[in-house]
Amino acid sequence: MRIALRLLAPAVTTSLLLSCATAPTTPEGGGNAAATELVNKAVAAQGGADALSLIRTLSVKASGTFWEPEQSVKPGGEPRLAGEATIATTRDLDARAARIEWVRKYVYPAPREYRFTEIVTPAAGQVQGIDTTARTKQSLDSNPPQHTMSGVRVAATQRELLRTSPRLLLEAQKSPSAVSAIGDQSAGASTFPAVKYQAGDVAFLVLFDRATGLPARIRTLDYDNIHGDSTYDLVLDDWRDVGGVRIAHAQRYELNGTQIARIRYDEVQVNPTVAANALELPAEARAASAKPTGPVPYQWVIRRPNIGTYLDSDAISYDPQANPGGLKLVEVAPGVQHVVGGSHNSLIVDLGDAIAVVDAPVGEAQSRFTIDSAKAKYPGKPIKYLVLTHHHMDHAGGARSYVAEGATLVVGAGNGEHFRRALAASDRLGPGVLAQNPRRAEIMEVADKAVLGTGSRTLEVYKLDNPHVESMLMAYVPSAKVGFVADVWSPVRDKLGDAPTPGQAAVVAGVKKAGIAPERFAGGHGGVADYGPLAALAERSAKR
Repeated sequence: MRIALRLLAPAVTTSLLLSCATAPTTPEGGGNAAATELVNKAVAAQGGADALSLIRTLSVKASGTFWEPEQSVKPGGEPRLAGEATIATTRDLDARAARIEWVRKYVYPAPREYRFTEIVTPAAGQVQGIDTTARTKQSLDSNPPQHTMSGVRVAATQRELLRTSPRLLLEAQKSPSAVSAIGDQSAGASTFPAVKYQAGDVAFLVLFDRATGLPARIRTLDYDNIHGDSTYDLVLDDWRDVGGVRIAHAQRYELNGTQIARIRYDEVQVNPTVAANALELPAEARAASAKPTGPVPYQWVIRRPNIGTYLDSDAISYDPQANPGGLKLVEVAPGVQHVVGGSHNSLIVDLGDAIAVVDAPVGEAQSRFTIDSAKAKYPGKPIKYLVLTHHHMDHAGGARSYVAEGATLVVGAGNGEHFRRALAASDRLGPGVLAQNPRRAEIMEVADKAVLGTGSRTLEVYKLDNPHVESMLMAYVPSAKVGFVADVWSPVRDKLGDAPTPGQAAVVAGVKKAGIAPERFAGGHGGVADYGPLAALAERSAKR
């Protein structure tokens, strides 16, 4: 199935965000008439306040399909199909507690199945892994392993549970001072009357169907590490009566107009009996009291589990328990540092009079660490280049910090417009590095080869044909005979088998095409490994 990628133009997105951000506040003690009328009409259309107020517990069995636009083969291309899932949710709406049982069947980045249960309360949460061999017990060896949720995961899960609550607009009706009219809002070619509902720390923009009065979209304004300030919509359809209230059975999620998830309610029960311990957390999870230490990166927390690569940590890119030191520099060779300690790595290269960095993983916090560490290691030298091996959000999500430093982005041929557009978008909802220090991104596209620097130590950049993405780049430091690649091969982490994987074979072919002689490779994941064994494996495999 093809899912069209329809990102809003930066100017349109910025205009929309500004209009929402400057929505009139509600007078103390009551809402304006337009907002009140919209909310009252929606509550009546859903079955009325009396019927909605009687909902205490809810049980939903659903199926879902998920896509990730920022794992596409080419920038702006068809979102990658991530996988499918069956989901069984039991909720206590008064306690704001939920039990969510998942069976996720992933397609990307590799076919596999995860079975796990999430139990979440306002104070804490736990992921309970299921042993997929016996499938009869909780297991620390399962995937994902059993663990207490990070604060950001609890916050994001609570927000999404509130977004899907059948009582959301009833709560808005009960809190008129938290509701204000914001004028018509756009979605695609349509406009909708809308209100802003401030539910604690979360602002929901509710867009209503003009004919029925039902909520058509429940929107938040989120920060995306590639596209900046973005709209994130829950689109509601196929409303059906369940126990005297109307509940949307067809739901989809859109990021800037691009579908990233589709959920189908297969069975819904209102006020089912819930076992006393079904929503109870173990003592160790209750004691965690998970609270985010800063702004919640909602899009990262929501979308990374869709491809099964989520690191459940408030530090986002590393686990403070497994790695108390966090991110660090490891010297690969004189003037060459590998930034490791997290889920994604970078490479710092001293070019003599300036510094080049390869990859800007995850987000601005990791970029800030890398930039500050590079300046401390090589004082007085500016960050002149940021080489992005490819456009995926987990390897390019921290690019704004480098643009703010004045660095030139070096990307594969054909990727320039994607990054120009993304970096021109507003980023006020996130760390705001470009909002605070506006700069136009200078971008260099590499069609075949580029050499950065002019002294005894240079950084060579080559196009790498591969099965992962179009316009992938490979970096090489000739003075150290060290290469750098991301995703196609993760040295140390990826053990060599009987034959090279397609990605490993692409690295060997790329080395031959470039005419270089690397002794070692550092990875965007993993560590640093000798190149010789991989080259020998590829040669043996070719002779078979």
